[in-house]
Amino acid sequence: MQYRMVGNTDLKVSEIGFGCGDNAGLIVRATTAERTRGVGQAMDRGINYFDTSPDYGKGLSEANLGRVFRALKRRPTIATKVEIMPGDENDLAAACVRSVEASLRRLNMDFVDVIQVHNPPHLKRNLDIPGWVHLDVEDYLGPRGCLEGLERLQREGKVRYFGFANEHAEAPAVKQLLDTRKFSLINVWYDLLNPSAGCPPIPGMRVDTDYQQLIDYAQALGCGTAVIRPLAGGTLTDNAVSGGTRHAYAGGGLSRNVETYQQMVDQALPMKFLSQQGQHTLAQAAVRFILMHSGVCSVLGGFSDLPQIEEMVSCSGAGALSEQNMVQLEMVWRSNFGQWQGRSWSAA
Repeated sequence: MQYRMVGNTDLKVSEIGFGCGDNAGLIVRATTAERTRGVGQAMDRGINYFDTSPDYGKGLSEANLGRVFRALKRRPTIATKVEIMPGDENDLAAACVRSVEASLRRLNMDFVDVIQVHNPPHLKRNLDIPGWVHLDVEDYLGPRGCLEGLERLQREGKVRYFGFANEHAEAPAVKQLLDTRKFSLINVWYDLLNPSAGCPPIPGMRVDTDYQQLIDYAQALGCGTAVIRPLAGGTLTDNAVSGGTRHAYAGGGLSRNVETYQQMVDQALPMKFLSQQGQHTLAQAAVRFILMHSGVCSVLGGFSDLPQIEEMVSCSGAGALSEQNMVQLEMVWRSNFGQWQGRSWSAA
């Protein structure tokens, strides 16, 4: 396993991290024995970074992780999150404090290394979005805003560094937050189906969210990036593009929305050429592509079984994709994944 520094912090994390979301069946849906064996194997293979949230499994992810770490008597680098829900908007700072203190109880820890605001930054607050509120920059930085709460927790020794997640975030709002240099680690979607967070604009390719090279922008300001959903919810796998079903433990929105999942598989089909015997599977190629970007600190796998851990761990130190593969990838992107008519692809 290779390791990378997180921006300008003193954190050094494994290139492959352990994402503990609803799609990560080992944490939320597996048996206690499977979960303990999986986490133990991941740490034995060098994974030292775990990313969770109170939203994952509605608290189960944090509680299960806390129990596993106690059983294994090990304490890796931990990131968790706060979710601002409708009703919290009048005192965002207090909501952040309440959320983190509850997370620490579930994790049975005195502090976490990174706390991220899960709500995607937007230029305008939107209270009509079901679930998480889309926060604006003032919600993050203004009086009684999220940053005020995070700094309070930092002074109390309960968190070390701050960050935020960027699922369908608006890039101009993200950049305003990064300009403050208050945030050390962001989570970003960056994969073969939407490489806009780390690649210049690609003529012909249409994606539902343009992340405007946020990884490069963050890197220039001393902020690290962890990549979430590197396999696009499991669609960038040999199993998916061959017509296989999702893992029985896999969850998340794509398990509930078969139509969207199939659309993403259709988008991934032109990438089948990356599955090359003796070289890499499609999933390994997808991860190695991400690790080619020096601004990426860790690629977060959502593991549902032990073979998936082994498949991703083997990507660390394996090197870049070949020049020929990159040329072919650009051809796929320029063709808009084979949909020349200008279709804009959706993402769950």
